[in-house]
Amino acid sequence: MPTIIAVQNLTKTYASGHTALKNINLDIRRGEIFALLGPNGAGKTTLIGVICGLVRASAGTVLADGHDIAVDYRTARAKIGLVPQELATDAFETVWATVSFSRGLFGKAPNPALLETLLRQLSLWDKRDAKIITLSGGMKRRVMIAKALSHEPQILFLDEPTAGVDVELRRDMWAMVRGLRDRGVTIILTTHYIEEAEEMADRIGVIRKGELILVEDKTVLMAKLGKKQLTLQLKTPLAQIPTELATEPLDLSADGNALTYTFDAQSDDTGIAALLRRLDAHGIDFKQLRSSESSLEDIFVGLVHAQS
Repeated sequence: MPTIIAVQNLTKTYASGHTALKNINLDIRRGEIFALLGPNGAGKTTLIGVICGLVRASAGTVLADGHDIAVDYRTARAKIGLVPQELATDAFETVWATVSFSRGLFGKAPNPALLETLLRQLSLWDKRDAKIITLSGGMKRRVMIAKALSHEPQILFLDEPTAGVDVELRRDMWAMVRGLRDRGVTIILTTHYIEEAEEMADRIGVIRKGELILVEDKTVLMAKLGKKQLTLQLKTPLAQIPTELATEPLDLSADGNALTYTFDAQSDDTGIAALLRRLDAHGIDFKQLRSSESSLEDIFVGLVHAQS
């Protein structure tokens, strides 16, 4: 897929001397859902701020659909919709007026049919005449999304979009995001809900201390770094793993009733057959087997800790 956002050698150092971004290079593909993950303070929001023209970079360039965000700011910014972490809107305006005004800011002609569709998709149509101050936190979050989409951007940034949103609404919002992607909108998502990235993203980027430490297709990342585990429920508890089995990647549960074997599912030889033979030779019987695989959260935690 062609690139819609091109970030080259991007650095941001604040007046305090703190470097929030360090030589970031990133290409985001047109029409994908890209999840940017990282611990608090990693630089996610700063990176979004620079791309959206809200934060001035110290060095480097950013192109949005071929337009330099510094040189051709007006055109570049019109390509982008942003849903920030903070709920910032006029508390005493109505939902309809707020969303209509946002569209007008980008010089777009009124389009009541489009705004109605947006508000219906976000379960806000019944609240169109309600003042923002009367809405719940989840509804205010939806208004922010409607504002960001009101000018029909080709790129949508969602910075913690489901913070404070209940599980049911979160699922509805995921469905809406997929629908936008299907219509060609590129989605860049930051989230603390790792399962959100695991379910939705096409590619994953991990940022830590201002450095982009990994960018990978989600399925490739899961295959390369994901591990599988085989848990054996033992017939007779063990006090400890026999010395002869100490070289095996085995963990014994605290109560001695289960052994967990960790292996690489992509390997031609997982070692399971040989392990079961060795257990049998040592008189270790099991009554149940259960397999599981590491989640994106496991991989993310492992990556961040490995870079510490």
